[in-house]
Amino acid sequence: QVQVVESGGGSVQAGGSLRLSCTASKATASMGWFRQAPGKEREGVAAKKDRRTYYADSVKGRFNVSRDNAKFGLYLQMSSLKPEDTAMYYCAARAGYPVDPLSHNDYPYWGQGTLVTVSS
Repeated sequence: QVQVVESGGGSVQAGGSLRLSCTASKATASMGWFRQAPGKEREGVAAKKDRRTYYADSVKGRFNVSRDNAKFGLYLQMSSLKPEDTAMYYCAARAGYPVDPLSHNDYPYWGQGTLVTVSS
């Protein structure tokens, strides 16, 4: 129904920055960024539901999520990166409004993931 593609991952030193980009194939009500580190569950990082913005406590003040509805795009500007930010980052979308915008269970459409590695 909806194809999602993300990019922008890479390797960076602690304290550095990266910008992730995501594009969906059509307009959706909500989009979000999630990440999964080895041996851990997938967790919500940041999401947009209409004009509202949601962040995980661990990234508040360091990450900024933005959306371009005309381009079906979602972006994540990551600054002051820490080694614990290392994970596979996924972009997700859904047609309706999620009850919890940071819950991966509420999103049916997913990208393939882009790897972010932060070294100290």
